[in-house]
Amino acid sequence: MLTIGQLAAYAGVTVRAVRHYHQIGLLPEPERDASGYRRYGATAVVSLIKIRTLANAGVPLSQIGQMFEADASTFAETIQRIDSHLRDEIERLESSRKQIAQLNAGDSLALSPQVVSYLDRLRAIGASKRMVEAERDGWILVAARWPDDILEWMPAKLAQLDDPQVVRLYRVLSEIFDSDAGEDALLEEAADIMAALVEQAYSSGDVLVDEAQGDLPDLLDALAVETDPRAERLRNLMRERGWSGWTRVERLAKPPD
Repeated sequence: MLTIGQLAAYAGVTVRAVRHYHQIGLLPEPERDASGYRRYGATAVVSLIKIRTLANAGVPLSQIGQMFEADASTFAETIQRIDSHLRDEIERLESSRKQIAQLNAGDSLALSPQVVSYLDRLRAIGASKRMVEAERDGWILVAARWPDDILEWMPAKLAQLDDPQVVRLYRVLSEIFDSDAGEDALLEEAADIMAALVEQAYSSGDVLVDEAQGDLPDLLDALAVETDPRAERLRNLMRERGWSGWTRVERLAKPPD
C-alpha cells in the first residue's frame, strides 16, 4: 500500500494534484488506516495514471470522469471533439505568437509591409524618430478603419515624398517635434508649406473633403495634438491662411482677421 506521496511519485504528478483530484471527485479518497494515514492500492495508481494521461493530452478535468464511464463509441466521439477544440486552440495560439513576434518588429505592429516601407522612406528623407512614430500611429488608425485600401493609397503617398516641399515639411516638423521650445518660426514655415500644398491640391481638383471618412479625420487631428500640443498652434496657423486644418481640409469662406 502506498502513501499519498508515493502514489504521486509513481504516477508522475504532485501531491497537490492528487488532493485536487480528491476534492473534485475524480479520484476516490481512501479511508485512513489505524495509524491515521490514507493508503492507496494498485487501482488508485492505475486511475491516477489514466487521469494524468488524459489531462496531459488536453482533456478537461471536468470531462475525464465521464470518459471513464463511457463506452468505446462515446469515448471516441469525445476524443474527436476534444481534438477539434485543441486544433482550434493551436491555431489561436499560433496567431497570438505571430502578433507577439510583431511587438519586437516596431513598425510592423498592426501595419502592412507597404506602410512599413513608407515609414522607412520617411526616415530616409530625414524625418526624426518622433516624427516617424507619430506618422506610424496615424497609419494605425487609418489601417484599422480601411485595412483593404492601404495598398491602393501607398503609391501616391510614396510619390509625394519625391516632392521637395513635402520633404522640407517633414524635416521642419521633425525639428519642431524634437525641440522643447516653441519654435514659432518653424511653425510658421510648416504652415506656409502645408497651405501651399493644399492650395496645389485644391487647384488641381483633388478631393480634400470626403464625408465617407467619418470621424477618422477628427481622430487623426486629436492624435496630433495628443502627440504634441503645438499641433493646435499649427492648426490655428492654417486657419489664418484660409484652411480649416490638415486632415479634413476645407477652404474657409473668409480667412480670420
